[in-house]
Amino acid sequence: MSTLDIFLWVVIPYVAITIFLLGHIWRYRRDQFGWTSRSNQLLERRLLKWGSPLFHYGALGINEHGYHLISAIAGTIAGAAALIGLLILIYRRARVRRVAVTTSYVDLLVYTLLLVVIGLGMVDTLFHNAAAAGNGYDYRHTVAVWFRGIFAFQDNAQLMASVPLVYQLHVLLAWAILALWPFSRLVHVWSIPFQYVGRPYILYRRRFQEAR
Repeated sequence: MSTLDIFLWVVIPYVAITIFLLGHIWRYRRDQFGWTSRSNQLLERRLLKWGSPLFHYGALGINEHGYHLISAIAGTIAGAAALIGLLILIYRRARVRRVAVTTSYVDLLVYTLLLVVIGLGMVDTLFHNAAAAGNGYDYRHTVAVWFRGIFAFQDNAQLMASVPLVYQLHVLLAWAILALWPFSRLVHVWSIPFQYVGRPYILYRRRFQEAR
């Protein structure tokens, strides 16, 4: 196992996880008002109503049990939905001027990484597995074992050395997204509005302070 393998499959994952955890703490302590999706629904709705649901529901995908039950069909559909939804959202940001001016460089980087990672995932599923008619690459004996080993502090970097390049790129760019997560609008996924459950639909506020 080379030094490069150790750097790619041991150092980078732990660095990304550390940045992910500490970055969220820093972001919450320093920028609570910015802890939001920065919704621009008021600026444009037509494309958003199609792109956002497709991307979000498609990104959920299926679990491992479901994968074994129905093979890669549902995973491919979910990936395609996420990819189409993301492309609609990117088109919306590029073509709708009012939305484009609210887009930051971090947004552009996140969109690019998501597009490449989802695209590589589709390539993995369609060409390395589906098109191989059952004789595709079985990542469960390499990538899956290595990934679980990270959280168990096991050094399985040698398993990734022989993994096809498209899988390696998919994994490395996924770690890049994880490291970038705390500094982007992706943090809004942790903000579950529990207070809305018991809150009235309309809040009335007094225009003037009540006299004592």
